[in-house]
Amino acid sequence: MAAELHPRSGKLIGLSNSNRTAQRNQPVQEFNHGLVLSREPLRDRDVFTVRIDKKVNSWSGSIEIGVTALDPAALDFPSSATGLKGGSWIVSGCSVLKDGRSVLEEYGRDLDQLGEGDRVGIQRNGRGELHLWVNGQDCGTAASGLPSRLWAVVDLYGKCTQVTVVSCEPPPDTEDQEEDEEEREEEVVSPSPAALTTEACRDHEDRTGALVLPAVPALATVMNGSAEEVPEVTRGHSRPDKFPNNFEPDTVLTEHQLFDVFNNAIVSLYRSEDEGGEDLGLGGAGGGGSDPSRAGAGSNNGARGGGGNENGNGGSAEGGGSTNNSPSGSAGGTAGTGGMTTNDALLFHEKCGTLIKLSNNNKTAERRRPLDEFNNGVVMTNRPLRHNEMFEIRIDKLVDKWSGSIEIGVTTHNPNNLDYPATMTNLRSGTIMMSGCGILTNGKGTRREYCEFSLDELQEGDHIGLMRKASGALHFYINGIDQGVAANQTPGVVYGVVDLYGMAVKVTIVHNHNHSDRLRRNNAIMRALSPDVGRPRPALSLTPDPEAPDRLLFHPNCGQKAAIIGDGRTALRPHATDDFNHGVVLSNRPLHSNEVFQVRIDKMVDKWAGSIEIGVTTHNPAYLQLPSTMTNLRSGTWMMTGNGVMHNGTTILDEYGHNLDRLKAGDTVGVVRKDDGSLHFFVNGVPQGPAAWNVPPSVYAVVDLYGQAAQATIMDDMADLPPLPDDNSEGPTAMSPGSPCSITGASAASDLRFHQLHGTNAVITNGGRTALRQNCRSEFNDAIVISNRCLRDGELFEIVIQKMVDRWSGSIEAGVTAIRPEELEFPNTMTDIDYDTWMLSGTAIMQDGNTMRNNYGCDLDSLSTGSRIGMMRTASGDLHYYINGVDQGVACTGLPPGKEVYAVIDLYGQCVQVSITSSSGPLDNSLCTSNITEKSFPIHSPVAGVAHRLHNKHGKNVVLLGDGCQAVRVGGYAHGIVFSAKELKTDELFEVKINEVDEQWSGSLRIGLTTLQPPDLPSCPLSGLSPSLTQLRSKVTWLLAGSEVRRNGVLQRQNYGCSLDRLTVGNRVGVKRCSDDTMHIFIDGEDMGPAATAVAKNVYAVLDLYGKVTAVSIVSSTLVEDTESVKAPSLSSDSCSEGEDDSTPCENEPTLVPMAMAFLENHGKNIQLSNQNLTAARVSSYNQGLLVTAQPLPRQQLFQFQIDRLNSSWTSSLSLGVIGHSPDRLNFPSTACCLKRSVWLLQRDSVFHNSLKICENYGPNLDTCPEGTVLGLLVDANGCLHLYVNGMDQGVAAQDIPTPCYPLIDLYGQCEQVTIVTNHVPAVGAESGDVRCQGDMEKADMVDGIKESVCWTPPPAVNPNKTCEYQALCSRFKDLLTLPDGYFNDDAKYNLCYCESCHKLRGDEAYYKRGEPPRDYALPFGWCRFALRIKPHCEVSNTFKKWHIAYHGTSVGSLRRTLDHSQLLPESSSVFSASPVKAESHGSYGEPEENSAPEREIPCVRLSPTMRYSGLEVFAPKVQFRDPRSLRCHHAQVGFQVCVRPGSYKVGPQSLGISEPLDPRFSNTEIEWITKEKGGTLLYGLLIRVE
Repeated sequence: MAAELHPRSGKLIGLSNSNRTAQRNQPVQEFNHGLVLSREPLRDRDVFTVRIDKKVNSWSGSIEIGVTALDPAALDFPSSATGLKGGSWIVSGCSVLKDGRSVLEEYGRDLDQLGEGDRVGIQRNGRGELHLWVNGQDCGTAASGLPSRLWAVVDLYGKCTQVTVVSCEPPPDTEDQEEDEEEREEEVVSPSPAALTTEACRDHEDRTGALVLPAVPALATVMNGSAEEVPEVTRGHSRPDKFPNNFEPDTVLTEHQLFDVFNNAIVSLYRSEDEGGEDLGLGGAGGGGSDPSRAGAGSNNGARGGGGNENGNGGSAEGGGSTNNSPSGSAGGTAGTGGMTTNDALLFHEKCGTLIKLSNNNKTAERRRPLDEFNNGVVMTNRPLRHNEMFEIRIDKLVDKWSGSIEIGVTTHNPNNLDYPATMTNLRSGTIMMSGCGILTNGKGTRREYCEFSLDELQEGDHIGLMRKASGALHFYINGIDQGVAANQTPGVVYGVVDLYGMAVKVTIVHNHNHSDRLRRNNAIMRALSPDVGRPRPALSLTPDPEAPDRLLFHPNCGQKAAIIGDGRTALRPHATDDFNHGVVLSNRPLHSNEVFQVRIDKMVDKWAGSIEIGVTTHNPAYLQLPSTMTNLRSGTWMMTGNGVMHNGTTILDEYGHNLDRLKAGDTVGVVRKDDGSLHFFVNGVPQGPAAWNVPPSVYAVVDLYGQAAQATIMDDMADLPPLPDDNSEGPTAMSPGSPCSITGASAASDLRFHQLHGTNAVITNGGRTALRQNCRSEFNDAIVISNRCLRDGELFEIVIQKMVDRWSGSIEAGVTAIRPEELEFPNTMTDIDYDTWMLSGTAIMQDGNTMRNNYGCDLDSLSTGSRIGMMRTASGDLHYYINGVDQGVACTGLPPGKEVYAVIDLYGQCVQVSITSSSGPLDNSLCTSNITEKSFPIHSPVAGVAHRLHNKHGKNVVLLGDGCQAVRVGGYAHGIVFSAKELKTDELFEVKINEVDEQWSGSLRIGLTTLQPPDLPSCPLSGLSPSLTQLRSKVTWLLAGSEVRRNGVLQRQNYGCSLDRLTVGNRVGVKRCSDDTMHIFIDGEDMGPAATAVAKNVYAVLDLYGKVTAVSIVSSTLVEDTESVKAPSLSSDSCSEGEDDSTPCENEPTLVPMAMAFLENHGKNIQLSNQNLTAARVSSYNQGLLVTAQPLPRQQLFQFQIDRLNSSWTSSLSLGVIGHSPDRLNFPSTACCLKRSVWLLQRDSVFHNSLKICENYGPNLDTCPEGTVLGLLVDANGCLHLYVNGMDQGVAAQDIPTPCYPLIDLYGQCEQVTIVTNHVPAVGAESGDVRCQGDMEKADMVDGIKESVCWTPPPAVNPNKTCEYQALCSRFKDLLTLPDGYFNDDAKYNLCYCESCHKLRGDEAYYKRGEPPRDYALPFGWCRFALRIKPHCEVSNTFKKWHIAYHGTSVGSLRRTLDHSQLLPESSSVFSASPVKAESHGSYGEPEENSAPEREIPCVRLSPTMRYSGLEVFAPKVQFRDPRSLRCHHAQVGFQVCVRPGSYKVGPQSLGISEPLDPRFSNTEIEWITKEKGGTLLYGLLIRVE
């Protein structure tokens, strides 16, 4: 056959070279219409081979090749080869398509990755099979059953623009190979080298009791199995797929290299078997028996033998005892060879969900349109499961768009007869499914917490399996780990079923299930091969030296955000500023008894709360599924965290030792298990005492690099420790030897930095050497940075790409500009500039925004992390680019030689962070040891004499620099709140200087004092703080904004001093809390006088970088040297506290003897006193529990009592306060809120005066205080009332309290008994009668919520049905709806009744605000809410805080469908399914499909902020039901309370034509919200109203 192309071809093809060369015309403008065919039909065994001559980088995709039965003489050529029908097989990328439909994925080489000069061929062999050849290598069978008359097809698609036919002839020795294959099929298969190796090991193990291997060269030879070339084993993190062909006798390998070799050879084996590979001559390593002739190389799992394949794999293991311990290794397991699919193999059934596409011989299932649809993705097995047969799948693809993910289980329904539901949980019979971490039987939850793994949290590559045991028990497996019995009595005939729901898009059936067994064998081999761990040796010794040191190192299997370096001695989180967890690392071997495992903290970051955690675990790191943090592990684990100790995730010691959260870089922590089984921890070498007992032997050491801890190194005496990272050291030279800059010396490039002026989304750090784009996953442009000076002629400006995200198209753009930074108005992208600018974008050279040339020698869009980009202007005015030190040639000419040009970098698209290279190389500023304390390593402040610092909790637009001495707002005009690092002492001035202003904004700096504790804020600084200081009202805050003094946002005083709006660069502003409890503001050192009075003692300075002020730096220092903790004034009778000013009242006055307090005999009628009137108990009902003290409360004396008993049968709890008149003859009402004369009352988190609310969001919610909580009241010298909770002052609650006043307590609702705390009864957390004050507490006491002993937790679940008959009636109606329990929150405390009595008892207001920006919503009075379960990955806390609250009325018949979809649907209500609206290009949810219509109809959903509108009968139709208890008939309505994403809806008028106002708060013109955006709503609660 002639090696020529047919003269008829695609419309853009030009033929030359006697029709042997084809070129696609207009390759940069057009990417298709490049189809060519062979001149004649192919002969059997001929390989039609073409060479790729030219490629362009303008497009994605590349050459496609195949065969077709269509005669080119009469063919109407389509635009691409995949459009060929009528018997066409095309290889595209790594997929095989027949008539345009995918029949095989992950086949052969990826054609898109081939380059110029590579050769591609296509062949039909004598058996009618299609083979692809790449560079002379056969890629195996791509398809079978091909007809005899076929033409070769080549598509010059995408990047491929020119090819040449090089040959069309059979490959050498093809006929001989086929004859040999036929002969081998008839021969008896000899045992494989792997089987021989395993048998040899097992035989030696039987004789010696230990597993060893033969000599390594021989081992490498037998394990290789073929003469195929394999890359050498190199030291590093990359892992070879196969064993090297040979080891030289003097080969030196570390244990980790050998581990990689063995582990990856085994992984490659079962990976090739999963994908149907036939290129490995391994198999049957688990084959049975000592007779090698009976251990088949091709037997799967050592069970039944299968037929042979082309490489001779086959045989059986019938006679031998199987060593397979995997679940599928028992009798009756699946048969088959590694690469062979038999009719008996488990596949997916042809009949499946409407959106499912099957491929890979029905082993792979994929849900179509994953961004538009989230269900209709059910697939089932092609046959029933056998007993003890593993059905296992691998997750291949997920999308981060929907809630929920994959679900898997079994069903008795035959797929041939089943009408597939949208989701399997809709099936009401014969179905058991695992969903999330629970089990659903016939759609109803039967086990809520089946296992610690949630299917919703699995990632791509994870495996999920299930097995029905012979006993009928159903087990699920996550990554090979048995999760235990899910159901006891499973029917005998069941099919496997997978629901590709929500995030899950694509899965593949895995036919090898003994991963853990292989991994255990692998580890056993490695233990036999590691006599001298981690050290080079002259030759490999397979016999351990008993005298060789067994060094403790970190195991290579570590958390997904962690890395092991330094020969296994150092662990780090490389991106410690991006993530705070997933940093778990374990030791490489168990600890010996009395062996101390000690690590040094090398690096810390000051972004997160929490720090390093250390402990031990019984889990082997080799096959442990590492959790995000070790305290999540629920078995065999002991951890020291903060200053507490946790066992299996539960705190066993609260106050154990030194707080690990206070450690700094250079400190050390250690752990040891002693002979007696006790566990001890060490901090800086100091033993902390026994932490646990009965710890088993053979435990592994664990270090959790959590929060601030970024790097740690094991300390031992085996080698010198590496030095701590130096702040001034910037690493090795990053400049290539050939870089032009290298000849100019280091000094020439040392002054090149990024300019302080830059794009809106850019941030400059690391002393101007690093630039990054903030919010990189939500912003892709506005991040232009420019050099700080002009470039010299011949000077190279080179940067290295440090971080990229796989989210956007396009990447970094680089060039030069003659525009000075001060004159440049930074655009969105630099290519928008239309003068004096030259840029390289992708492969295009652009001048002034216009393309000058394409296909420059490099493609910036193809660069990856670690690539270096440089640019240089020569003296002649030529611009050169350098990639990794290599000159790419002249990019353009004519740059003005005498004109200054600046280097420009546009951090666009995928490129997120770059650093300037120099002789000292780039520095990762995120890991510098910026918070080393004076105790370990001295700090040299950037400002001389400065001791104040800013706290690491701040607004989301703030970046702290200069070791916490400077704050910069990097975006927007708000979210710039910062706090002082510590509480201010009395008369201590906190002062800052304004460094930068931006005149485009109005408003200016705000400053003040706050009782808010910054450590109490969430760990992530992006949430939990108000956008501006005037909105900070969670604690009492005094501030000066402009010239107005405000308290919690409420105006207190106008025209105070000089307006802050007039300040500019260089002005200084300070704040001081004086000894008379007043706040003073200082401007440029001048005291402006008292701005506020009655300021609490324990306050932090707070600043708001608002409006035009964008950067400040601290210029003040502390009064006295900082100590470990700043103590608040002691309230004991012994003495005053340390650190108080001389003018403190208790210092000038004689020591006060506190008055003994007791309860008055006059009290509420349900109160009974005891214990010398120190204890009061409510003996009946829930009210009539008022009591007061017999003695008035002296000023400055703290009155405290302890909650002794709570009754969860009631709602709400106690309230307390003071009364300003004698209670001797007081007639007590039923509750304290009925007192209306001279009464100040604290109820929940609000303050009332004479039953009128005067303050809200004060202190904790008293309804949540558990038993044991100590509450206190104090009236200070200025007549201000303070609340104390467990010794912590909550700030001023009320002012102008008269004298005398009497403490008042209302034992209401849950609170049934209290006892006055005397001097002999210490408060919780206090010692010797001293109240434990805020300054005495560790950070862990206030931040985490888990470690503290003083914080309160929500009360036990309350069953409201015991108190409200209306809620009980609504609950019975809900039961009649037969909705699955899995949809509802397990915790009944979130179910709220809004009937008149319940909401009044709670003191609910009618309207509240929620979201960012805040928006009003009305409580659904008259309805009853049942809280819905919300998936953890929905980020519920942020959603509930930032999203708005709305309501949606619906019909009873639509409830289930809405709950199944986890969001509101337009059809869910007869009214809310309004007339469809056309989707706008930016408004529809998801990306449009490639061939979709430009416009489509999308119905909208209507909501309302009040149920007075959504609850109308036209929206929520009434249904009649009979109460099963009273047998009375009622009418009921249903609706949903939902969270709505701000910006996803439009506010509009009501659409019912109602004229009268429906709700006094909401006008009829804005009472209806319309949304058409999927995913914009989150179901929060089911609402029911019964009449």
